[in-house]
Amino acid sequence: MSDQIEYGTTGKPHPYHIVRPSPWPMVGAFAGMLLAIGAVLYMHEIKIGGIDVGFKGIILGVLAVISVMFFWWKDIIHESVVEKVHTPIAEIGLRYGMTLFIASEVMFFVAFFWAFFDASLFAGQENMYARVESTGGHWPPEGIHTIPAFDLPLMMTMILLLSGCTVTWAHHAILEGDTKNFIKALGITVGLGVFFLGFQVYEYANAHFGFTEGIYPSTFYMATGFHGFHVFVGTVFLAVCWLRAKKGHFSKEKHFGFEAAAWYWHFVDVVWLFLFVAVYWWGSLGATAGAH
Repeated sequence: MSDQIEYGTTGKPHPYHIVRPSPWPMVGAFAGMLLAIGAVLYMHEIKIGGIDVGFKGIILGVLAVISVMFFWWKDIIHESVVEKVHTPIAEIGLRYGMTLFIASEVMFFVAFFWAFFDASLFAGQENMYARVESTGGHWPPEGIHTIPAFDLPLMMTMILLLSGCTVTWAHHAILEGDTKNFIKALGITVGLGVFFLGFQVYEYANAHFGFTEGIYPSTFYMATGFHGFHVFVGTVFLAVCWLRAKKGHFSKEKHFGFEAAAWYWHFVDVVWLFLFVAVYWWGSLGATAGAH
């Protein structure tokens, strides 16, 4: 009998994965609740006995969520590598799950792009008095010194495009069973992700506008900052895959954990291209309908 065949409650072999009872969904719910309560208390500046319980609640909530993620995903890796219950049939569900997750992330960015284009295309719309007062009737708004698209953002674009090439190199290497080049390409991709984040921190530190200084800064930081968070998540995702690759968790036939990370990374790359063209380049031209 293959070690990839499970037994159901009837004792008959089947290729589906019957998940064992796990404490992590409930523990994760309580961790999320702790984080939410802490955030609410912090935003309302509530203190008990002079102690900022909201901030402490956020710290505890974040640590609790990270702990649940670590131990829950550790169990999933054990199921895949040791128990070998992630059969080809079970992997179909994992693929659909990752696809739907990325689709939901796309809609997040749709909202941010919508806000940016609504503000920029209709910067001088007469019935939006507060917006006209904020933007001066044109885009970019008066007094905003935008970041040149073909300066640091272009270099950051090249870094992400190169990382897309290296993660593809890693994918082809594992498909050919070339573990050495797979590990090397994965390591380079993680390094490029760290470089990108470093340059984004430098860009933010040297920007001429702050987050609360108007509609342009708020839409700029929400879109690029949320993307930067995704780069951070993707870098951690790939770094974990790199560590797993060094432990021999991936093979030519079985490597969906890495494949999911590669999908996510390509999604991050594509979103950045839209950000570069729309926010950095076009958004700095001032040639919008609202400018007239």
